[in-house]
Amino acid sequence: MVNGFWTAFIMSLSAAAVTSLGIYTIRNFAEWGRRNTTYFMCFAAGVLVSASFLHIIPKSFSMNPHAGIFLLAGFLGLYFFNRFITAFVCEKDPDKSEYGIGITPALGIGFHSVIDGFVYSITFSVSLVTGLLATAGMVLHEFPEGIITYLLLVRGGFTERTALLLAFFAAAFSTPLGMLVSWPLISRIDESLLGALLSLSAGALVYVGATHLLPKAQEEQKKYSFVALAGGVLVAVAIVLSKG
Repeated sequence: MVNGFWTAFIMSLSAAAVTSLGIYTIRNFAEWGRRNTTYFMCFAAGVLVSASFLHIIPKSFSMNPHAGIFLLAGFLGLYFFNRFITAFVCEKDPDKSEYGIGITPALGIGFHSVIDGFVYSITFSVSLVTGLLATAGMVLHEFPEGIITYLLLVRGGFTERTALLLAFFAAAFSTPLGMLVSWPLISRIDESLLGALLSLSAGALVYVGATHLLPKAQEEQKKYSFVALAGGVLVAVAIVLSKG
């Protein structure tokens, strides 16, 4: 479990680094970042959804026969959180409509990033393969996540310096923080509860990949976006098959 902790912590730090790279890229190479974000989204979505259905979800069911309930809870939990933020922050006060364009997605992405930290703890406490499968897609989707967070904060009226700091804390720093907070709890639970938490995280991964990343990618009609998605699926399949 000690090795699992350090692996999970290093992977969460790598996710934070990739997010920070996304923020740096869009601030300094705006045109390149905007041109390739769709491909990062599609590739990450392919890995996340495929890894969840091919490995993480079956693993959770082998540990807990009621994993489907928690799978649904993880998916719907993130959905209703996003609905709540939209209804009670963006639409509640007309005076904050522009402000909400930046801060609301930052809050939502910050929540996603904390959940990502929980996912690192849960998946690496199960096995190295399970953790790497989750990491493969999660680290890749951190890059466009950093880009999106920064761009929306700037569009919402924040200065570039403030947007940079808020994007870092919301999208990057929150991932290792979530991992550190959750690890002591994960390491003390039995297999049944671990299976429930694993399925909860899988629901979150499916939500992020299927209803968060792909719809955003489809808003831009990129010629080779399907190739990027297929590449993500193939990477997940290859990792599963390599397990033997």
